[in-house]
Amino acid sequence: MFAQHTLASAPAGSRPLMEQTVEHLGHLPGPVARLAESPEMLGGFLQASDLFEHSTLDPLAREVVVMVIAARNDCRVCLGLHTGRLRGLGADAALITGLRAKTPPADERLAALWTFTLRVLETAGEVPDDELAAFLAAGFTTRNALEVVLGIGTYTMSTLANRLVRA
Repeated sequence: MFAQHTLASAPAGSRPLMEQTVEHLGHLPGPVARLAESPEMLGGFLQASDLFEHSTLDPLAREVVVMVIAARNDCRVCLGLHTGRLRGLGADAALITGLRAKTPPADERLAALWTFTLRVLETAGEVPDDELAAFLAAGFTTRNALEVVLGIGTYTMSTLANRLVRA
């Protein structure tokens, strides 16, 4: 149902976004080609993703947040892509396997992030004070807590859209 757009077939508003993606990644990923159906969706995701990538969470922490969302929403495209990103970061195979299987990391700091991310989702952001304190005690900040929310929003949007367009 959803077209796999090229630069020639995409709506005009999506073309610059697609070109930027090709410049950044060296190719046009299939999910981007499908999301291009809506310049607003594609632009919103790319902008939110860029903001999340520039947050103060370290790259491994960001990928943990993304993998929690991808596994929870069963987004095969996201699981595959972010497994590759984790490998590129030199992440341990056991960490990757666990994240894909929806199990907490062995590393205490990453486990606190994994748990906090799930609790933000489960409580619609109303994480109890003691659980927020546990996240902070693991070495994260209140700024990081809000950045987790940014990651959740960004990658919930991505996983739902990718599933809808059958990416």
